[in-house]
Amino acid sequence: MAFYTKKQRPEKDLIFGVRAVMEALQAGKEIEKVLLRRDMTGDLSRELLTLLATTSIPVQKVPLERLNRITRKNHQGVIAFISPVVFQRLENIIPAIYEEGRNPFIVVLDGITDVRNFGAIARTCECAGVDAIVVPAKGVAAINADAVKTSAGALLSIPVCRELNMRDALKFLSESGLKLVAATEKAAEDYCVISYRDPVALILGSEEDGIAPEHLRLCDNLVRIPLWGNIASLNVSVAAGVMMYEILRQRKS
Repeated sequence: MAFYTKKQRPEKDLIFGVRAVMEALQAGKEIEKVLLRRDMTGDLSRELLTLLATTSIPVQKVPLERLNRITRKNHQGVIAFISPVVFQRLENIIPAIYEEGRNPFIVVLDGITDVRNFGAIARTCECAGVDAIVVPAKGVAAINADAVKTSAGALLSIPVCRELNMRDALKFLSESGLKLVAATEKAAEDYCVISYRDPVALILGSEEDGIAPEHLRLCDNLVRIPLWGNIASLNVSVAAGVMMYEILRQRKS
């Protein structure tokens, strides 16, 4: 049995070499992230960067030593990690839901970086009948095999939309008729007070930073889950479950 460190992945899950990565991108291969040698130069490297700029794939510039720890083969300063998840386009998901005669129920994750929380939220989303999960291209937990395992496989069945610009994604949801509801401890309104029967997008932020202020300003409602103990906040995956099942309760009642 093979064992891998945190920085290692089976080579079947990797693509390395500048041209190989470019060909994978042009072929529409699902990529989790790309690591580039920090001091890469040359025309081909610039061509790769230009191509990556047109995608929502996270790119990290790292020291050569980190790349060498991942593979000793001729990576040429570029390693791409294959994603187990097929990312969907938000602009395709929403019209399709309306065409089916349903009210969209979308969950937006703003800065959830812990893979266990991310996986747990995805699992609850699948159980609660959420139509899609929206995440930013950067500042989100790695959507890899560990996330799939933590989600109990839910990430393989629920659509995930990775967005370059979360502000634009939220505006699109609002313009598509969805009520934007942010769950935040900064809110004054109780989460049970408002109606979720119409199309809704539930926005959740990280426990450390919460939802970005510019995203909060786009929301129609800010709501909070009442707390009676001494701890100031719930774990985000628990809060997500409470919110989702209130939405489900209202829609099923």
